[in-house]
Amino acid sequence: MSEPSRPVPYRPGVVSLFFVVKAAFFALACWIWLLVLVFSGGTTSGAHVLAAAFAVTFTLVGVALGVRLALQRNAAVRHAELKRLLVDISWNAFAAAGNAEQQATVVPFPTQPGDGGTFGGAERRERPRDRRR
Repeated sequence: MSEPSRPVPYRPGVVSLFFVVKAAFFALACWIWLLVLVFSGGTTSGAHVLAAAFAVTFTLVGVALGVRLALQRNAAVRHAELKRLLVDISWNAFAAAGNAEQQATVVPFPTQPGDGGTFGGAERRERPRDRRR
């Protein structure tokens, strides 16, 4: 039996990528403008300061938008995996309820214990008993 086709998860891209590329293009243009001004000789003027300010600003904006795009893509992938895991868990619970009279034939969903041997990495600790009487 083939794997059922699942909808493609939402992945931010076109609009966010457009702004990242646009910021990168303007940053490149400003850096080139600054280099032309520097290598053309002469004394430092307001154009040099303006070109440098624009170059740095557009570079920082491009980096910030690129990081934001990467974080959005990562969050979208995590969200899709979480939804898939929830569907698998609910399907397993439904199958377990249907097979309650028979031997358990539920397919386990993937889990990984943490370093402490328990899930979430936290060790199970005994509560201190109340010694009041």
